[in-house]
Amino acid sequence: MIEVGAELEEHVFWIDRDLLKKYADASGDQNPIHQDEEFAISVGLPNVIAHGMLTMALVGKYISDWAGGPANVKEFSARFVKPVIVPANGKVDLTVSALVTEAVDKNVRLNITATSAGVKVLAIAKALVVVK
Repeated sequence: MIEVGAELEEHVFWIDRDLLKKYADASGDQNPIHQDEEFAISVGLPNVIAHGMLTMALVGKYISDWAGGPANVKEFSARFVKPVIVPANGKVDLTVSALVTEAVDKNVRLNITATSAGVKVLAIAKALVVVK
């Protein structure tokens, strides 16, 4: 039984420039802010940043894995507040956790926390899942 106040186990996804390139190729989003450090800095960013939809996809994977598959995720939303900054020669974390805020029958509402390098990257991140 899932109870209000229960905390889901935290998960860390590791993001590097290779993943950004693979995501850019798969999605067709070749915006240079995601791959070209010089360009990203020239437009006022601190460095190359991860695609927002990559961030959402990884958080969505966290939710759907916990829920037992994507068919069990009924709602998922968030607001981007900070970018995930990806260093040239390393990896950066995307750390995701969640708190059960409502549990009625098989419907469970989650408040999701997503941070990178200790900085909150999503706000008002919520999901509604059906648990079996």
